[in-house]
Amino acid sequence: MSSAPTPPSSPLLTREHVLRALRLVEREGRRLPPSTVYELLYRGRRYPPRAVAELAYRLALADPTARWPHPAGQPTNALLEALDFTIAAKRPVLAAGSAQDHEQAAEQQAEGLYTGPAALKIPIAAEPAAAYAALPPYPEAAALKELFITEDELTAAQAGLRRRRALLLQGPPGTGKTFLARRLAWLLLGQKDESRIELVQFHPSYSYEDFMLGFRPGAKGQFGLVPGVLPLLCQRAAQDPDRPYFLLIDELNRGNVARIFGEFLLLLEPDKRGPAHALRLPYAPPDAPRFFVPDNLYVIGTLNLADRSLAPLDYALRRRFAFVALRPQFGAPLRQLLAANQVPAELINLLTERLVALNQVIAADPELGPDFEIGHSYFCAPPTPPAAAGAWLRLIFEQEIGPLLADYWREQPEQAAAQLRKLLAGL
Repeated sequence: MSSAPTPPSSPLLTREHVLRALRLVEREGRRLPPSTVYELLYRGRRYPPRAVAELAYRLALADPTARWPHPAGQPTNALLEALDFTIAAKRPVLAAGSAQDHEQAAEQQAEGLYTGPAALKIPIAAEPAAAYAALPPYPEAAALKELFITEDELTAAQAGLRRRRALLLQGPPGTGKTFLARRLAWLLLGQKDESRIELVQFHPSYSYEDFMLGFRPGAKGQFGLVPGVLPLLCQRAAQDPDRPYFLLIDELNRGNVARIFGEFLLLLEPDKRGPAHALRLPYAPPDAPRFFVPDNLYVIGTLNLADRSLAPLDYALRRRFAFVALRPQFGAPLRQLLAANQVPAELINLLTERLVALNQVIAADPELGPDFEIGHSYFCAPPTPPAAAGAWLRLIFEQEIGPLLADYWREQPEQAAAQLRKLLAGL
């Protein structure tokens, strides 16, 4: 049986150094950047493990510019646990302990949401920090191998994102909108750096309090001020101004966008970024610094145009985004992907020809139109054994495309059945 991994060592660092760092944080009221996953628990308070470890390391070396030599996460956590400190996963609320502790911790966290680099008393980067160099680069050539768009279309999408810092990818279901959104982020980041990407999905129950700031019940029933996704991401971006950060919003028009965005609708514009345009959020404490969106935060959203239950976006929201339309792609890129996965050529021809014909019928229907065409994403994960390709395609037609057609032609079931028969003929 293998032995447990040995915690990483760090020269000079002792439990006393960490305790000195914690006392210094409390005595001087230092604002440390929040951790993303873990917290150090000490005397009813919660602290970001890597930020505390770096401060302790600087105290140990008597060097205020020293950098903590270990990555965030398990390497740092293991060292702190070896010094008899408790590390726990972050809770969805801000506080622990008594109601008084809850309110105090909530207020401290809320105040820290609106601050940029000037509010930090020590130059500690937000967690995680030490793993960037190990990430492989993500050049445009790599993106073009994965995407079903041309080089010119990819260049245009990147130009819109850089110009507006906010981009909406719209199209029928199955056209790879979320897939493209993440790769556009990787291209601007220059690498597959998930630590600088935050993904959320809007839905009818998603609210301003989830996205921006609001009061939520704690473990003992008391309410505290809890930051939403956006202020936490803005804080991280403001503390790291030389590198881009991304907010990806999937199914943006499935939520009440105007209510969810709130002040973000104004601050999203490129000329309204930065501390000079900071606003006070409704739930923020009176003495809390105002909230702003940093220049290096980019937003990419996706819009499903085929959902009839969704209200269209208003013009005030639309003018804050650049728009990129995606269409189903049943040409050379999909054929090459299927061929590379050893799907028989006759089956590739059948698939592409029948989906092109079906989409022509859908686009010509006055009750549907091009926004309801079937996307190529349904067919991007063929089976490994070539012999199973026929059964794989038939099941997609029966279990995924067929029910969608039945919903499209709800009042004309014979039309849906006829189109499904055409897809399945000969399979």
